[in-house]
Amino acid sequence: MATARDKPVREKQLAYSEIQERMRDEEQRRQKARKILSVVRYHLGRDDLAGLTFLDVGCSLGWLVEAATVDGAHGIGVDIDEPGLAKARRERDPRCTFLSTDGESLPFDDESLDVVVFNHIYEHVVDPDLVMAEIRRVLKPDGILYLGLGNRLGVIEPHYRLPFLSWLPRPVADRYVRLSGRADTYYEHYRTLPGLQRLTGGLYVYDYSFTVVANPELFAADDVAGPMSAAVGRHLGPRSRHLARWLLPTYIWIARKTPVAPRGAGASQPPEPLETHLVLAAGG
Repeated sequence: MATARDKPVREKQLAYSEIQERMRDEEQRRQKARKILSVVRYHLGRDDLAGLTFLDVGCSLGWLVEAATVDGAHGIGVDIDEPGLAKARRERDPRCTFLSTDGESLPFDDESLDVVVFNHIYEHVVDPDLVMAEIRRVLKPDGILYLGLGNRLGVIEPHYRLPFLSWLPRPVADRYVRLSGRADTYYEHYRTLPGLQRLTGGLYVYDYSFTVVANPELFAADDVAGPMSAAVGRHLGPRSRHLARWLLPTYIWIARKTPVAPRGAGASQPPEPLETHLVLAAGG
């Protein structure tokens, strides 16, 4: 009889920037950095990030760290992607700091960081709950956490572009990617909405997913929302958003330790609070 000991160990993904070509797409990476910083600035009600300590967990080639640094922050990136970090140190703004370290043991003091970004990383790490515990530890009481979170129920899996891949049991998903010729196994581990709420349990979360889609010009989000999807996003009612949220391919959340509402203005569809602070944190 097979036991848990017989299961293959999920190894950490090293040198991810060399595995995934899109990580080297400068135009796309800079566009995503602009979107993330627009959401952060909106939530804080600031025109820039001057004086803030900003950490990108899983920074890879450092585009976001550089953008935050240019915006006035003390930009720090951490990753286990050694080739990506080497390139970041050579090519990004010299004021940036890049550290080779695992998200499971961040080298920062308790409650020392103003802004932390954990953007489309959780599905790649071995223990996302442990990484989130570390992020909670280093985040200041009034700090904010930007989360880009892929949804297991998204129809098209974003890494392999295969429909329903993330819905499948692991052995079936492995066979699917193998038959497609795109990989030997399916590495990424996604969670559904309830699982992501447990990942952020105890934090006060504002959902920007529909806000960004409905206001692409406000959040530099032309990469995710065209005129038609923006119009749809602006006209969805509360019940429709509640139902649609289950199948969104990705979520954009801002999480805090304290219940502070967004300070930005001008969004036709404002960010919505989620009751994750009432959910028991994973591992709690």
